[in-house]
Amino acid sequence: MEAVAKKTKKSVLKREKRDARKAAAKTGPSVAKLKNVPTSPRKMRLVADLIRGERVNKALNILKYEPKVGAPKLEKLLLSAISGWEAKHTDVKLEDADLYVKDIFVDGGRILKRLRPAPQGRAHRVRKRSNHVTLVVASLKKAGAEVTSTEKETKE
Repeated sequence: MEAVAKKTKKSVLKREKRDARKAAAKTGPSVAKLKNVPTSPRKMRLVADLIRGERVNKALNILKYEPKVGAPKLEKLLLSAISGWEAKHTDVKLEDADLYVKDIFVDGGRILKRLRPAPQGRAHRVRKRSNHVTLVVASLKKAGAEVTSTEKETKE
């Protein structure tokens, strides 16, 4: 007698994949997102570049004393990412974890288009830009080899 291999349904496979993603998200790095910030993406990227790859304490100090427009909002976002990491990893102390900014990127958001009066009956378009910021905070202990290369680059 032949044993008939039972084929699993697509819905079951889909559910299993979803559950696996949820389980992986509970232990990995913490992601915080900030959407529709009324600043141009170019200005926000200047501030984001300052803290990319830095340890969390140093990044917070940089943002606290940075005079640029986006710094206070990024500081608040970084604090949110840290608290999200603490919520995921209740068994590890924050001081022992040695957190760093693993990834940060700024995408363009929606653009509000306005018209401004110009000479001789014309109109000029004003584009009020906004942006979306995504910040990933991870522990240095688990990803040791990954960060050492970025630390070498910052020292040189």
